[in-house]
Amino acid sequence: MKRLLALARLIDAVTDRFAAVAKWAILVACAISTTNAVVRYSLNYSSNAFLEIQWYLFAICVMFGAAQVLRVNEHVRVDIFYGMYPTRTKVVIDLLGLTLFLLPMTLFIAWATLPVLTKMFLSQEMSGNAGGLIRWPAMLTIPLGMCLVALQGVSEIIKRVGWLMHVHDMDTHYERPLQ
Repeated sequence: MKRLLALARLIDAVTDRFAAVAKWAILVACAISTTNAVVRYSLNYSSNAFLEIQWYLFAICVMFGAAQVLRVNEHVRVDIFYGMYPTRTKVVIDLLGLTLFLLPMTLFIAWATLPVLTKMFLSQEMSGNAGGLIRWPAMLTIPLGMCLVALQGVSEIIKRVGWLMHVHDMDTHYERPLQ
């Protein structure tokens, strides 16, 4: 179990690195958006590339940040009864959700997007907008992000099994979001 927990720590560190990229993507997207607005209204000039790079950066933010949201336990839950259960039951529910739903879905989505990504990459598909960008870098964020979430899911499974075996201490506190 020690080696698995070391693997979980390594996965958490990788997730942290990609989360840092997501944070910078937000900052860069805001800077580009501001610059684009200032240039458009002051110089009457605009570029589709500036508009498209913003949604590329948003894709990076969402897809690279999703694993971090799972790591820090801030992901969305269908919380009807979860908050009432004792901690051990919550951990078992998490294990079932991670194993039966999160891992299969993230891996399926990653696998299902690979043919589209490959086609875009090989054809160097461009945006239909004048001055637009190539599309495959934005598409790459989907399988990469899903693989990151799946990896983080493995880390979460390891940590929960370790908690159940009393060899890993983790924060099991869950606060239901305000409605």
